[in-house]
Amino acid sequence: MSLISMPNEVLWVIMLAVNFGFILLLYRLFGRLGLFMWVPISAIVANIQVLKTVELFGLTTTLGNIVYASSFLVTDILSENYNEKDARRAVILGFISLVSITLLMNIALWFTPESSDFSQESLVTLFGFFPRVVGASLIAYVLSQLHDIWSYNMWKKRLPQTKYIWVRNNASTMISQLIDTTVFTFIAFWGVYPLSVFWQIFITTYLFKWIVAALDTPLVYLSSHWKRSGIIKEV
Repeated sequence: MSLISMPNEVLWVIMLAVNFGFILLLYRLFGRLGLFMWVPISAIVANIQVLKTVELFGLTTTLGNIVYASSFLVTDILSENYNEKDARRAVILGFISLVSITLLMNIALWFTPESSDFSQESLVTLFGFFPRVVGASLIAYVLSQLHDIWSYNMWKKRLPQTKYIWVRNNASTMISQLIDTTVFTFIAFWGVYPLSVFWQIFITTYLFKWIVAALDTPLVYLSSHWKRSGIIKEV
């Protein structure tokens, strides 16, 4: 069976594994810098993937949930292994990456294509809608990420023991994901889809982000172990 003929549910699991794998690889090879690298990657990819609507487990949802949710994993690792200041730096990197791709791609659309060009219409389809998506994403991203960083570090002060990583990781991320989903879906998709589809997207978007948040907890433990064991060499 080829990848393109696999069920969406299987591809979703594969995408989840690839995302987690890249984060661990970048952190293992480049330390804190690797985590900073992943944030703009996840922000840009998620805002392109979110334009694709699919069916997962019998429900209508958009892609991008895994990639976007992985940015919360990165800021949680930064908060756990470094400090709140580094986590905020990562958020700023993600913010700048979204602003820059929106400006650069929309300027590119203004160029008059040559008669042999075959990409203009596809680019317009993707990036012509992009400003609304990115505007929604920027607001949701900043609000939810700042809440996540604040919440994680608040729980870290109250429950500083390593064994409580699962509490601070999940308690911070799951509320932050609700903030993000609410702000993003209402700004980006209200009036775009029929109400029945809109609410399915809202519910499934939060549900899948919640699942990713729960599944990424072992990665925070592993990254903490790597850091404490001196395995991570900062570049």
